[in-house]
Amino acid sequence: MKNQKAYLSLLITFSTLTVYPQFRKYSNEFLNIGAGARGLSMGSAQIASVHDGSAGYWNPAGLVGVKNNPELNLMHAEYFAGIGKYDYASAAFPTTNNKRTFAITGLRFAVDDIMNTLFLVEPDGSINYNNIQAFSSADYGFIFSLAQKLKESKNKNINFGINAKVIHRSVGKFAKAWGFGLDAGLQIFQGKWKFGIVGRDLTTTFNAWSFSFTDKEKEILYLTNNEIPVKSTELTAPRLILGMARDFRLSKKVGLLAEANIDLTFDGKRNTIISADPVSADPKLGLEFNINNIFFIRAGINNFQKALADGDTLNQKKVWIYQPSAGAGFKISNVTIDYAFTNLANQSNPLFTHVFSLKLDMVSDKNKKKK
Repeated sequence: MKNQKAYLSLLITFSTLTVYPQFRKYSNEFLNIGAGARGLSMGSAQIASVHDGSAGYWNPAGLVGVKNNPELNLMHAEYFAGIGKYDYASAAFPTTNNKRTFAITGLRFAVDDIMNTLFLVEPDGSINYNNIQAFSSADYGFIFSLAQKLKESKNKNINFGINAKVIHRSVGKFAKAWGFGLDAGLQIFQGKWKFGIVGRDLTTTFNAWSFSFTDKEKEILYLTNNEIPVKSTELTAPRLILGMARDFRLSKKVGLLAEANIDLTFDGKRNTIISADPVSADPKLGLEFNINNIFFIRAGINNFQKALADGDTLNQKKVWIYQPSAGAGFKISNVTIDYAFTNLANQSNPLFTHVFSLKLDMVSDKNKKKK
C-alpha cells in the first residue's frame, strides 16, 4: 500500500487547509492572472488606463468607457504545455445616457484529466489500471460590476466602480469551495494624465471548503499515512493597487500610452522590490504604441523578484529577475483582436505563452445607420 503515496498528488491541495479560518498569501491566485491580451502584454499595468469591457476585471471604474453599445470580450490561454487552461469572458452593457455601465465577467482556470490512482493497487497487491478515473481541478470566478460617472467636465472626469465576486473551486468530487468578496475602484482623468486606484478583497474574500470521501477512500488515505481533510475556511487579505498613466502624441498618427502600477499587499513580507512587514509593494510597467487607434504595439514588465543567479549555487548570490511581455493588436470596424506573448516565470527561466483575445462592439442597426 505504501506505493500508492506516489499517486496521491491530489491531496497536496488539501494538506494546506485546516479547520480554522486563516489568511493565505496566495489564496485565489487564479484571479491574479489577468484578463485580455492587451493587459497581459502590458505587464498587467491597467488600473489607470483601462476603458473597455475588461475593466470589470482590472478596475470596475473603467467600465464607463463602454459607451452606446454593449461590448463582448473573450480570451483563451494555455499554460504548462497545455496542462492548465485559462478562459475569460465578459459582457458590458452601458445605459442609454452613458453614465452607468453594468458588466458580468467569468473566469475559469483548470487542470483537466488528472488521474485518480487511489484504487490502482488492489488489496492483493496487483495493479488494476481499470480502476483509474479522471477528474478535474477547476477554479471559477464570477464578477458582477457596476460603474458610475461621478464627474464629467472638459478637463476632468471621475469614475467609480464596484465588483461583487462569487468564487467556486472544485477538485473532482473530493472537494468543493464557495467564496464571496468585494472590489472597488476609482479613475480620475486630468488632461493627458490618468490616475487609478483599486481595492481588492476589501471585505476579506473567503473560501469555505467542504470535502467528500467514501469510507473506502478514507481507509486508503489512513493506511498510506495521509491526513483526511475536514471543513475549513480560507481567507484572502485585502490589497491596494495604485496606477498612473499618460498619453503622448508623437505625431498626428502615432500615439504612446505609458502606465505604471504598484500592487500593495498587507499580509507580511513577499519576494518583491519593497518587502516589509506588513506591507509589500510590487511594481508593474506597460507601454502601448498606436497608429490611428487601429494598430497597436505593446510591451510590459512586472513580477520583480530576487532569486539565485543561474549556476551560482556555491556563493548563493541573488539577482533581480522579472517577467517580460509583449504583444500587438488591430481594430477593424467594431472588432478588435489582441495578441500577447507572455512569460509565466521570468527572463532567466522562461515559460512563454501565446494569448489571443477578441473584443466585439455589438453595434445595433440603429447606430450603424447613424455612423
